[in-house]
Amino acid sequence: MIEITDKQIVIDGEPQMIMCGEIHYYRLDRSEWQDRINKLKEAGCNAVASYVPWLCHEEFEGRIDLQGKTRPELDLEGFIDLCVENELYFFLRPGPFIMAEMKNEGIPYWVIDKHPEIVPVTWDGKQTLAKTLDYTAPAFLQETKKWYTAVMEIAAPRLQPNGGNIIGVQLDNEVGMLSWVSNCPDLTDHVLDDFTGWLKMRYGSSGLQARYPFDVDGNYSAFRSPAESYVTQLHFDLGYYMRHRFAKYIAALRSFAEEFDVKDIPFIVNIHGTDGGRGFTYPIGISQLYESYTQDEGYLSGSDIYFGDLDMTSFQDLYLINGFMDAVHRPEQPLTSVEFNCGDGNFGNNFSGRMDPSAADFKARMCIAQGNRLINYYLMTGGKNYRLNDKRNDGNDRIASTGERHGFAAPISPEGELNYTYPRMARSIQTIMAVSDKLAVMEEERDDVAFAFIPDYYMTEGCYPNSGKMKEIYQNIEANRSTAAWENMARAMLLAGYRYGSADIQNQPVDPEQVSVLAVPSARYMAADIQEKLAVYLTNGGSLLLYGELPEYDMEGSPCRLLADALGVQSTGMRLAGPQYDLSVYADGWAEGRAEIRVHKAQVFETGDNSETLLRVYGTDEICGFDARAGKGRVIVIAAPYTCDIDLFQKALGRLGADPQLTNDSAYHGVFMTSTANKQGERFLHILNLDNFDKKMHVFEKGRKLFDERKLELQAKEGVMLPINITIGETVICYATAEIRDRRTDEIQFRLTQSEDVIALRTDRQVLPSKEYTVQHENNLTYIFSKKHAKVDDQLIVKFQ
Repeated sequence: MIEITDKQIVIDGEPQMIMCGEIHYYRLDRSEWQDRINKLKEAGCNAVASYVPWLCHEEFEGRIDLQGKTRPELDLEGFIDLCVENELYFFLRPGPFIMAEMKNEGIPYWVIDKHPEIVPVTWDGKQTLAKTLDYTAPAFLQETKKWYTAVMEIAAPRLQPNGGNIIGVQLDNEVGMLSWVSNCPDLTDHVLDDFTGWLKMRYGSSGLQARYPFDVDGNYSAFRSPAESYVTQLHFDLGYYMRHRFAKYIAALRSFAEEFDVKDIPFIVNIHGTDGGRGFTYPIGISQLYESYTQDEGYLSGSDIYFGDLDMTSFQDLYLINGFMDAVHRPEQPLTSVEFNCGDGNFGNNFSGRMDPSAADFKARMCIAQGNRLINYYLMTGGKNYRLNDKRNDGNDRIASTGERHGFAAPISPEGELNYTYPRMARSIQTIMAVSDKLAVMEEERDDVAFAFIPDYYMTEGCYPNSGKMKEIYQNIEANRSTAAWENMARAMLLAGYRYGSADIQNQPVDPEQVSVLAVPSARYMAADIQEKLAVYLTNGGSLLLYGELPEYDMEGSPCRLLADALGVQSTGMRLAGPQYDLSVYADGWAEGRAEIRVHKAQVFETGDNSETLLRVYGTDEICGFDARAGKGRVIVIAAPYTCDIDLFQKALGRLGADPQLTNDSAYHGVFMTSTANKQGERFLHILNLDNFDKKMHVFEKGRKLFDERKLELQAKEGVMLPINITIGETVICYATAEIRDRRTDEIQFRLTQSEDVIALRTDRQVLPSKEYTVQHENNLTYIFSKKHAKVDDQLIVKFQ
């Protein structure tokens, strides 16, 4: 039995951590399956995941092979059963779209040949540039249902609730991604007919006439080539409709599965969006799909994490997108990552990418600390693309576009060799699984601040390319929703020690009793209801740190200054840097004493008597930052892309009522820290040294030095998960500077991290002597001091009588 409850995955009554590795059985000779499974198990994983490619299993219509009759490697039944023999869970990903560099993204050619009407047209009536199809076209759903019928016949008796090992089914893959990246929304006749009906239900006849200056029935060209007079209305309506349409499609796929007795397991929707090793565009996927996985019980969302190295440039990106996912979740839904990039980055088979060995380790540690309960390492092992029987003269006639070999970057090569990233990846998986029962129920401890998330700020897919009005709105929103806000405010908050979640201020209530301080990346455009919500939040005693621009318009470009009016301020314009103008701002008021800095823009204001000036434009002394009272609340506005000044942001948040409780005194920053705890008070301290040099520091909690005031030594590009009040059998680890690696009846294995590690125990059991450590007793505690330097030998086993 599998339950999703309390942000946990509970299997037969026990909360579980699921650590998967993606093995594409169809890209391996059957004789290689066991070898790759062995290497997955050696890495510490307890589950296998795989796409099930429709293109391969039904190359010709009506001839579905899921038992390996045509090719031995297509025996899905046999592969799942082999995972059962190896005591591994299975995560089934049957598409119909799977991507994975497959031809037609995994859709059989015959489906497209048979139903040409399902190939979308897009802006200006042009054929889509993406290899996508109209998801909700009746013909496509009819063929997909036949495919699901065959796969679910295999899956149903193998579900975990039925005594098997399948613990989850993914519905499609990266829904909406192909249309977004190509800016080619699906605008087939079928879609626009449905869209018209949706518009009528949403607005009614009178509202629709006011919104669109034409008869919407059958007027496809007006939608495909919109005029400037209604292009913003169409953009947002199309975005809202697509959320609804994707949710309807996902619900249809779930109904197909459940019709064939695949039920009582999680159905998973994965979210696309990382680009170029950064997370700036990832929330576009959340925006497109959150209605799909929150529409009912029994769904999970899963991230696609493609960050490369996690370092000082990108670490806040991952932290934020995990927070944004959590912000839109239902109360029971935990975080998961179903496409968690691992390996060396050699995607082009040209030795490029070259990730640091810390990459997968760091990302896994941060995700686990933020509450991820399932991680699927993608791609765990490479393989080979065989040739199709139905030759298309497409250059290679193979199942995929990557040539004969596939998965060049994987920790396990197509030939089964381990690359340099495997040992570090395996070490972190083993460390997580050693305390998986603890981590499976822990939640991140957070300070009194949340980072605001506005899904509509990321509704920037499907922008009509010939619209100057949409371009102006988009450029402003894109400039303010992430980039500077993430790289300056979000990064400074983490480096200052703040542990913060996210708040969906668009769809959820904003209550000072629940979130006392909000950090808000704000654009010139913000919906009227959100502006009003924030004004009421301030009136009721909430506090805002607003970074970017104070809004002057609603999302469709109509004047709207509800928030500015609540603050009693008036924007008087923008100051922009140029070739002959090095726009600079200087600090004033309580922020005074900082060096003047150059910026590329600044929004300037006239403020009232209730505000204190913080930032001014050099040369004009115009105000571009201020601290103001509003109702019972307080707001600090930074209306210029002010740099990552850790002290400034900490002082600002402190004045608003939020202080970091977990801090360090590292001279060079570059340290990410957070903590997790369960209801019994057991905790882990999660620390990453993001830099390639060693650091020494004290860790403080509420101003008190932890670890008996000892300094921690953080090795270069190293992560640690240090236990605090962790109970192992009859022993309590009060604290340790070493990680738990394994637990047995009469011993605990640790991974050392220091030149001299200390482990403080509360136990009635006698610690057996060893040449590798000394034992001291003091204040009812047993202290174990390692005699080994972690850089020389990092393994220590503490044995008990």
